[in-house]
Amino acid sequence: MKEIAQLLLFDRDGRLVIYLRDNKPEIPFPNHWDFFGGHLEAGETPEQALARELNEELGIEMTSFRPFRRYECFTGDAYPNVKYLYYAQIDRRAADLVLYEGQRLAAIAREERKEFRFANILAAILEDFIASGLWCRLIRH
Repeated sequence: MKEIAQLLLFDRDGRLVIYLRDNKPEIPFPNHWDFFGGHLEAGETPEQALARELNEELGIEMTSFRPFRRYECFTGDAYPNVKYLYYAQIDRRAADLVLYEGQRLAAIAREERKEFRFANILAAILEDFIASGLWCRLIRH
């Protein structure tokens, strides 16, 4: 089964930074919003994959991520996979970031999440994260 590491990335204001996938019919979930991250390469840990993907997608160096949950996806995605979800906060605003993959960035508040069409099971993962109370703790710090 494929393994994927993804990050709930929060900016300095406690907003979730997401990106709009390219609108290409040959990719899974074109024109949907996504979290940063991607497939693990041979020999990589989820944290190493996240560090590599963040560098490729945003040009930022990060190596510290807090684990959230592991999801086994058998439905709702393009193929069966295991998703390793992490979260982290950066001391920058989304407007200060440069996106190297995808169409555009957005930084959203918790109340705005229903306005976005997320790829695969990410909307459900986001609801789990909100229910955990972790987003609220990020905003207070």
